[in-house]
Order: sequence, then structure tokens, then C-alpha cells
Amino acid sequence: QVTLVESGGGLVQAGGSLRLSCVASARTFSPYAVAWFRQAPGKEREFVSAIKWSADDTYYADSVKGRFTMSRDNPKNTVYLQMNSLKPEDAAVYFCASETVAARNPRTYEFWGQGTQVTVSS
Repeated sequence: QVTLVESGGGLVQAGGSLRLSCVASARTFSPYAVAWFRQAPGKEREFVSAIKWSADDTYYADSVKGRFTMSRDNPKNTVYLQMNSLKPEDAAVYFCASETVAARNPRTYEFWGQGTQVTVSS
């Protein structure tokens, strides 16, 4: 069982930055992959990024590539999502999810956090 807790969301102006964190409790992240998804009101949950447990492979949605950076610190059981050059369309609830494989399909993931709200003002 993996329990995930996200933090770091908030209100930021367009062009600004936020860093989200996802901490696993009760069990180490390794060898689990971790992904970030987001969901805006009235929209489906959308893949943002994923990282393998070894951190040697990271995947990004085209919409965030070059602006977002995902990293992990396995000894701290923590994954980060550095979000730069934020746009109003990035506003959503951001969720981290964990599974033994990295995937873009949210149905792949068994373990989910409760989400953290990101609001971007124009």
C-alpha cells in the first residue's frame, strides 16, 4: 500500500512558477514509478509527466515539455514537479499517482494522492 500526499499548489500569475511535492508514506517509492496528472473542471484527467523509480527516464506531455521538470528523491520518498512559465491553461487540480510502471494512462495507476489546486491568473 502506498499513501501519497501532494502539496505546493496555490495561486500564481501567468509566467510564474510553482513547485509541487508528492510524499509517499508507509512505504518507499522504490521501485515504483510516479506520475503527475491534472484535472480541470469539466475535463478528463490529463497526463502531465512521469518518472521511473531509477529517475533515468522522465516523460512529459507536449503541453508542458520545456516548462515543467519532474524529479525524485527516493531516500526522502518525495517526487517534485517544478512548473515554470505557467499559463492559465495549466490551472487544474494536480494529482500524483504511483505504480510499478510509468504510463500515460491514468487507469494504469492504483495509488493516488488527494490532489493540490493550482490556479493561474492571467
